[in-house]
Amino acid sequence: MAIIQSIHIRSHEIRTEPKPHTVYKIEVQGPVRSWTVWKRYSEFVDIDTELTKATGEAPPAPLPPKHALSFSFRRTLNDDKLLEERRSGLETYLRAIVSAKDPKWRDNVSFREFLNAPRAHTTAGGESATSQFTTSSWLDEQADLMTLARDIRADLNKRDTLSDRSDVQGAHTAGVSAKRKLSALILRVGALAKGLADLAMGGMSQGELQRRTDMVSRLQDDCEKLSKMVVAARQTSRGTEQVLPSAADRDQLLNEATSGRKPFGRVFGQRQPPPQETAETRPLDEQGLLQFQNTHMQRQDEQLSQLSAILRRQNQIGVAIGSEIAQQNEMLDQLSNELDSTGAKLSNARKQLNRLG
Repeated sequence: MAIIQSIHIRSHEIRTEPKPHTVYKIEVQGPVRSWTVWKRYSEFVDIDTELTKATGEAPPAPLPPKHALSFSFRRTLNDDKLLEERRSGLETYLRAIVSAKDPKWRDNVSFREFLNAPRAHTTAGGESATSQFTTSSWLDEQADLMTLARDIRADLNKRDTLSDRSDVQGAHTAGVSAKRKLSALILRVGALAKGLADLAMGGMSQGELQRRTDMVSRLQDDCEKLSKMVVAARQTSRGTEQVLPSAADRDQLLNEATSGRKPFGRVFGQRQPPPQETAETRPLDEQGLLQFQNTHMQRQDEQLSQLSAILRRQNQIGVAIGSEIAQQNEMLDQLSNELDSTGAKLSNARKQLNRLG
């Protein structure tokens, strides 16, 4: 969870929908921004119960007593003194959790959701708010990155499957998605390593530091492996694999060679079989044969024209694909350069962690 610099409940408000009730305005100030949350007293009771169950221990400060509810609801709404006491008690309750030496209450997921607290994230410029990591939120981020690495591997497998099916567009989409996720993964892993260094400087046991350092190392190894899978071209060409002849094909070839053996002699060019009469040519005289030949050649010319149009279209598609591949190669080169730069940063971070260890 983001580090909370201050938290206040300065006012309350009476609302009539869906029925009359009082809500308290919680003002939270983080290291970057501030936000406001409105909560009812009953929601404080729920979060107190949830924190006690999750941690096995009640929060450091108790909730204000429920004695005001023993009066009529109308009196409670109109009694400013009771409302002020409750507001002050709720503020003390939240401040005690936020400032407690033990972070187990404030790092609980339910408490983060109660305050709508943002999680540690990577900024648009690629720098992560590592100072916002706590011991618990660091583990949450590490788990998210492991899930992201699995998603990238799934996209790459999908790309290969679609490529086998000659689905160029689908394979391209899956590959672009994998590259985009990989870029985010590399940046966030670097932020995670820096966050661990900050936590180590703040105080962490040697065993826990080594365990988390191993987690970062595994993520860095995953980044390296996934980068090779994304950038490197596939080593096999699935569409041009040679098919070895079967035993039946070899036997047939040998039998044909034995049974159809011709006498030895010098032959120039390929031996042509003698022309054969067909049902179409048998009733025709010389003039009819000439006309038939001309018609047949015209038909072949038409088919050739159609084939030429198809080939031109295929050529246009090939040029478009070539242009797209060239663009993707440029993107891959750029990504490779970014990976080299990020790899150097990760190496420096790993050296810092080793010095701390």
